[in-house]
Amino acid sequence: MNVGKIVSVEYDKFRVKLFHTTKTSTISLNGQIYYFGNIGSFLKTQNATGDYIICEVIAILDHSTESKMFSSYNLDSTRELVIKPIGTLNKTHDFFMGVGIFPSIYSDVGIVTIEDIQYILSPLSDENNKIKNNGIHKNIEIGVSKNMINYKINLNINKLFNIHTAVLGNSGSGKSNTIAHILQQIFRKEHNHAYGAKTILFDVNGEYHKAFSEKLNKDIVCNFYKPNIIEKDKEKFHLPYYLLNLDEWLAFLMASERTQKPFWDRVLQECFKFYKIFQGDDSTELYMNYFKWKIRNILRNIISKAESDTTKITAIQGVIVKCKDIIEEVSQNEDLSRFLNDVNGHCGISYGNNDGQLSAYLTKIEINEENALGVNSKRLIPGEYFDYRFLKTAVDIVLLEEEARGNSRIREFTSTMISRLDYFLNNPDCDFMRNVGFEYKNEEEYLNECFGISIDNKKNQLVIIDSCEVGTDVLELMTSVVSRMIFDYRKRKQGDDRRKQPIHLILDEAHRYIKKDAEYILKENIFERIAREGRKFSLYLLISSQRPSELSSTVLSQCGNYIIHRIQNDLDMKYIYSVLPYYSEDYITKIKQSVPGEALIFGNCVPMPLQVKVHKAYPDPNSENCDISKEWFFIGIGRAHEGL
Repeated sequence: MNVGKIVSVEYDKFRVKLFHTTKTSTISLNGQIYYFGNIGSFLKTQNATGDYIICEVIAILDHSTESKMFSSYNLDSTRELVIKPIGTLNKTHDFFMGVGIFPSIYSDVGIVTIEDIQYILSPLSDENNKIKNNGIHKNIEIGVSKNMINYKINLNINKLFNIHTAVLGNSGSGKSNTIAHILQQIFRKEHNHAYGAKTILFDVNGEYHKAFSEKLNKDIVCNFYKPNIIEKDKEKFHLPYYLLNLDEWLAFLMASERTQKPFWDRVLQECFKFYKIFQGDDSTELYMNYFKWKIRNILRNIISKAESDTTKITAIQGVIVKCKDIIEEVSQNEDLSRFLNDVNGHCGISYGNNDGQLSAYLTKIEINEENALGVNSKRLIPGEYFDYRFLKTAVDIVLLEEEARGNSRIREFTSTMISRLDYFLNNPDCDFMRNVGFEYKNEEEYLNECFGISIDNKKNQLVIIDSCEVGTDVLELMTSVVSRMIFDYRKRKQGDDRRKQPIHLILDEAHRYIKKDAEYILKENIFERIAREGRKFSLYLLISSQRPSELSSTVLSQCGNYIIHRIQNDLDMKYIYSVLPYYSEDYITKIKQSVPGEALIFGNCVPMPLQVKVHKAYPDPNSENCDISKEWFFIGIGRAHEGL
């Protein structure tokens, strides 16, 4: 049914003169009520090839002056509409964004019917989108259209989850509800594989436990973790320190890449060797020999560089005392203590002269040089266990070794790094990294035990890590290390295995650890790499943020789907506009005018941008605002305050 004609054609908009018989903004057609005269509603017109141009109403005008020319076309209404072309619905009912051939002036403008919408937004219902007899679901219901009254909007599951997605909006605009509702829709569907889904949610505000504590599919296992603190229905989350690679250690210790990387690398190697000495297995004797060889080399370096015997012996005795302290602090080892005592016994001085006693003794000490060199060349395999309690010991040994070589300012250069090491060793925030309680053989065993990531995974389809009480530095390290291990695991997949058992990472408050133009704790932010390469290995990001302007442009621009709630900050809006290549200026107005719970959705998951009222999650996440007046003034049963 037609409601008017085009009287002006521009590249980005058409003016429509309504028929004088079009008295209202509603029309009843085949028992269906259509609202067409309101902002955001849809109309259609045809071009010369017979394709329909689907348009959106962006302005409503009223003119009191009538034109005789318009009257000859039955266009004597004073009302006009300005409509913006969105896409083309061709004769075979295929819809695509953009316009190829524009309509001519005085082309008819008609109602976009339910059938048209079904062609555009097809498929309409979930039941019609299961592949026959195998129960594969094709979409989820996200909410209802804001423009097409009472029209349900579905999102294509494959197109929503096979590319990165961004959920943006101010605090309180409905981001958490949207994420919770989407996941509830997925994990409540029938025929949900017990091994196909894997979603890991970093819950920075601790609000998603409530949303997933009930009413999921019986085959879905949801695990809740929390670092350091044990709460009801939550397990204690662990991130073993020995799974950190060298770059991650450097990042956490805030060590400089060029000057301090070799130092910390040696610390880790020495720490592993000390662990071997004191664990008492078959390799202990080998590492004891290495330790004696190491001490002898340190003392020889001091002897070769010091000018007088008095200076030499004073420095050497200082090293011996420090080594004894190290041994007593770690464990009482009689063999090493006896060795140090013997060395000290040859440090005598008579009238400022040692007469070469110490040099002679160091030469005749029975040390297997070949074995010591072999141990020295052995490298700590990434992910191999070592005891963190030997880290400070290893630092002391490496410092002594550097000072013996003449590097007198080494303690000054490493002071910040050593302070950060003390933070790791003593601060309760790092307890979840230190006190693991279980020795994992490698990264894959850890991923399998904690997240159920393995070939035969049949558990932990949804993993939520509540990190609301974790500091910023530890949060960035925790999220980055876990994501890096998962990314490395997925990269090892070959052939068709790359497309099996996809993993989705949901990053709440992503601006806290995916920053724009900022120094990351890690030299390379792993999320930027996942954004660029993750799709190839079926590893996807869903980022949620209330400050888009603080997000990495690399991550944001790699997203293929956008669910944008209300954003009032012009800086955030301009940033989104600058990063996204197909972001239209009129989106800004729609986003600013959204009420909580409404969102503009565009990208791969929908055929055209849609304004949607997102369904309420049930149960909803624990993200509601405080009712101030109730807390201040309401006195109910059991709530009366003393003295009121």
